[in-house]
Amino acid sequence: MLCTELADEAATLAYGAELATHFRNGVMYLKGELGAGKTTLVRGYLRRLGYVGLVKSPTYTLIEHYEASGLAIAHMDLYRVDDPKELTYIGLEDVMHATDVLFVEWPERGTDYLPPASSIIKFSVQANVRIASRS
Repeated sequence: MLCTELADEAATLAYGAELATHFRNGVMYLKGELGAGKTTLVRGYLRRLGYVGLVKSPTYTLIEHYEASGLAIAHMDLYRVDDPKELTYIGLEDVMHATDVLFVEWPERGTDYLPPASSIIKFSVQANVRIASRS
């Protein structure tokens, strides 16, 4: 497990940008409390790939789609999902077939419906410092 200290928003953006240099295909689970930096990481990832548009949390839309550097990228937030079966209604299968990279916040709310993770990043706070642990 690789652990990285994220002192502030700039560090989280840089961590996402570094991730974009080698994670170009697969499913990334993002775990952590509200405000932990999950969407900020995705924003840094997309910026590194040259995406210049708005990158917002999909808390209300459940999913946001992006195109950058020839990649189809989807960012899901399952915080508001009450039943994992809801993922079939929002078109998870279609998303999987049309996406190179899928970021999933709150993946535990999609148990048994989500594809397995290629990698997982867990955000935690220890002594007022954010830590990103990647496995």
